[in-house]
Amino acid sequence: MNTIATFLDHWFDPASLGIVLGGTLLATVLRCGLAETRLALAKIGTLAARPFDPARARAQMARQIRDISSEGLMRAEPVRFGDGEFDHLADVLISRRSIDALHGEHEDQKRTRVEAAQTAVHVLGQAAELAPVLGLAGTLVALGTMTPDGTAGGMTGAIAMAVVTTLYGIAAANFLFSPLAAAIERRSAREERDRQAVLDWLENGVRAAGPRPVVDPPGTRRILREVV
Repeated sequence: MNTIATFLDHWFDPASLGIVLGGTLLATVLRCGLAETRLALAKIGTLAARPFDPARARAQMARQIRDISSEGLMRAEPVRFGDGEFDHLADVLISRRSIDALHGEHEDQKRTRVEAAQTAVHVLGQAAELAPVLGLAGTLVALGTMTPDGTAGGMTGAIAMAVVTTLYGIAAANFLFSPLAAAIERRSAREERDRQAVLDWLENGVRAAGPRPVVDPPGTRRILREVV
């Protein structure tokens, strides 16, 4: 406990933290815009949510395939299970009665998701670039608070704050903003790969469950030929 208290006493400075994080957030908003910054914050929030589950999606869409197999594409009802894209694709499949229409709708949904992820990565990249700059700004602010008489106490406090703000800027860039950008990029790539695999599986299942061409039993043509 004494070690933790000593660590906090030496390295935790709310003023320096406010300068670095608050200044980085403000500079990022000014550079990227409020809308893009809000989108990035929303994407950070989704990292705590459950990722897309391809196994669950297949299990739910299997109901759609069974319904099409038993009722036919004309009479089947769309199956929804709470995923925005696949609920929409089920509606498209049943309303348009076309498998090919799924790909166009999927590409539209994918484009929206990928653009949002890329925007979030860009914003967090800007924040990672700005954080060390704000750390340096905090250093200058700390040095600017040094007393003119150069007393030991004032000099020690200013130097300590200068070191802490520099550390906060480097840490925020490399241990907060850059890792968050990489995490969003990884999740986006994994989700698109899983969604494409489920879509391909759904397409193959619907084609297999669709109407099959009628094939004459073996020997039918030979018997008809003999009768004629």
